[in-house]
Amino acid sequence: AVDGKSWDSSEDPSKILHNFIISITVLVVAIPEGLPLAVTISLAYSVRKMMRDHNMVRHLHACETMGNATVICSDKTGTLTTNRMTVVNTFMQGQTFNDSQLFDPSFSPDPTLSALLSEGISINSLYSSRILDPEQAGGLPRHIGNPTECALLGFVANNLRVDYEAIRDAHPSSSFSKVFTFNAVRKSMSTVIKRPGGGYRLYTKGAPEVVLARCSKIHWYDGPVELTDEIHKDIRGRILEGMSTQALRTLCIAYRDFEEDELAPLRIEPSVGGEEDEEALFSDEDSVVANLTCLALTGIEDPVRDEVPAAIKQCHRAGIVVRMVTGDNEVTARAIAIKCGILKRREGHIVLTSKKFNEAIHNEDGTVNQQLLDKVWPKMRVLARSTPRDKFVLVKGIIESELNKNREVVAVTGDGTNDGPALKRADVGFAMGLAGTDVAKEASDIILTDDNFSSIVKAVMWGRNIYDSIAKFLQFQLTVNVVAVVVVFISACAIETTPLTAIQLLWVNLIMDAMASLALATEPPTEELLNRRPYGRKKPLITRSMFRFIFGHAVYQLIVTFVLVFAGDDMFDIPDGTKTKIRDDPTQHFTVVFNTFVLMQVFNEINARKIRGERNVFEGIFKNPIFVAIIVGTIIVQSLIVEFGGLAIRTKGLSAQQWMWCFFLGVGELLWHQVVITVPKNPLPAFGKAVPPAAAPRDARILWMRSLWRLQTQIRVVNAFRGQLERRPSIMVDGLHRTARSPAMSRFQHAAGAARMPKSNRETHV
Repeated sequence: AVDGKSWDSSEDPSKILHNFIISITVLVVAIPEGLPLAVTISLAYSVRKMMRDHNMVRHLHACETMGNATVICSDKTGTLTTNRMTVVNTFMQGQTFNDSQLFDPSFSPDPTLSALLSEGISINSLYSSRILDPEQAGGLPRHIGNPTECALLGFVANNLRVDYEAIRDAHPSSSFSKVFTFNAVRKSMSTVIKRPGGGYRLYTKGAPEVVLARCSKIHWYDGPVELTDEIHKDIRGRILEGMSTQALRTLCIAYRDFEEDELAPLRIEPSVGGEEDEEALFSDEDSVVANLTCLALTGIEDPVRDEVPAAIKQCHRAGIVVRMVTGDNEVTARAIAIKCGILKRREGHIVLTSKKFNEAIHNEDGTVNQQLLDKVWPKMRVLARSTPRDKFVLVKGIIESELNKNREVVAVTGDGTNDGPALKRADVGFAMGLAGTDVAKEASDIILTDDNFSSIVKAVMWGRNIYDSIAKFLQFQLTVNVVAVVVVFISACAIETTPLTAIQLLWVNLIMDAMASLALATEPPTEELLNRRPYGRKKPLITRSMFRFIFGHAVYQLIVTFVLVFAGDDMFDIPDGTKTKIRDDPTQHFTVVFNTFVLMQVFNEINARKIRGERNVFEGIFKNPIFVAIIVGTIIVQSLIVEFGGLAIRTKGLSAQQWMWCFFLGVGELLWHQVVITVPKNPLPAFGKAVPPAAAPRDARILWMRSLWRLQTQIRVVNAFRGQLERRPSIMVDGLHRTARSPAMSRFQHAAGAARMPKSNRETHV
């Protein structure tokens, strides 16, 4: 006997079993086991969506890491620029035309000059140089052959609007009278063709200092005029130096017509039988390539991608420093960096060549001095004439620097085989999908399928979105955990029963784990994510804003729940559910408590979409159809459970008035949220601060590797079953039968094995 009461064999065993089940259920609800699920769903969803943004993720940890990137070391060619040489500046008819004027539909040079330029460029170039249509709709045209000649052909097709293929068809290479091919000594290329009305014509293109020296005339406003010393000096001083300042590659295009009287001095032997020995006639290059008429001077560059300056501005706004590492000379690198917005002189940014960089960071014995490097890299924005080793030293030095107490998080791009060490050493390595080598792709964490810098910015957005998605789920789940545990515990002590049964708590657990993780982890990223600086490695897991959310909404839900438990029968004029026994039928009293509790979680899930105190919790809600579907689906299933759950779920149907009150108290969460976010958050504590920087990376990597190992194990099991169904030969891998794979799948297994290694070991695993 206990407290004077004897053992009741009909009631006491049921009470013990009921209390045991409730205690186990409370334990299940109290433990946030849905957090790993939320992380997995968020990563899997993001990886799939990032493919549409031209980011092929090879290592899952790189997604979240990219959200905290503070430095991006980017290549120039193909990443910041289009890798398409283009004519952007032209001097002809005595005036200069920039790129905006050249591509203006109203641009129309003198017809005679346009015809000469079109024919001269089309004929006096290798016929193997061509411009083909893009492989995909909306893509860039394909340049085949010499990049400089393709730029000139693009000038003919796009600016002069002439079909260069038609000119080539009319003048096949077999009809050429003489060709002086380009070489390093000649620095020009010349081609002689027959004129339809008799005589010959010579076209020349090459370095301006060489070709202009052979010109005696220039095509001016009204036609050819004498190339005086004054005009020559003006061209060299104003035009060519101006193009050089813009880091443009300059070419001069000229021509010469040979009349009959001009051919006589060139003939070494008289023609026999009317047949002219053209090879002998034009054998003396100095005499042939002379007295030219200059047609135009062109400035050619690899233009910056249209979207790159805006993307770099976004990086600066997001607290990310962009550094350009290129093999170009200092003048070209500086000009490109200024156009991209990387280099800003007013902020003291500097450009260093490889030679100056190495002189500044090495000791006398040739070793790298980290203290010297720390004096260089903060202000350096461009590293010109760099080598793959320079890139590795720079990345390694920034990562190991202690100038920032949170340690820099470095992302780096690379496309060559020698970029492998830098890609491995970086926190996140980006390989070029189009121009990158297989070694670079194997060493990377993410592959840019379009080789575009703006895709890196999208990776930053997705990385920050992953972090925020996990934070949203965490604040929602912890609120449910606190309220459920407190309600069950206090009710058990006060009324010796609980208003929430085991099966009801399991339904609540399903709402806050599986469904909530799917709803909150699939929020799409927005541009607003780039309006803040990176969180850093020491940011608390539960911030002050999250603590305010959890505590504030827990207070509201506890007050509403306990009022309904202890006074709900009087409020709704229904039988008191606290007096019922285990074997009694369900009551409307506890059904109202259960229904209100669930609806408060549903509407609080909408509040959980915002983690920084935003008032408009509905902003962008319809951009996530999964979230809307889960909210609507949960309400529908809850209605069916309440009305038809019966004895199995311990519910009893409610009247329309009772349903209205349940919804009113649930919607009250949205109104209460406006009160909660008004409370100042600064006095509130923060929890879950990161461990010291020395230990944090290793511990975090261990957790990531465990999660990856579990995912990879599941993938191997699925592949094993698939292999058996397909009845293919199998081999033993990691203790499991796996289907024989192609070389491509073998490389994937190699990458997956590398992903399971600690970062320090993966540096040599290429």
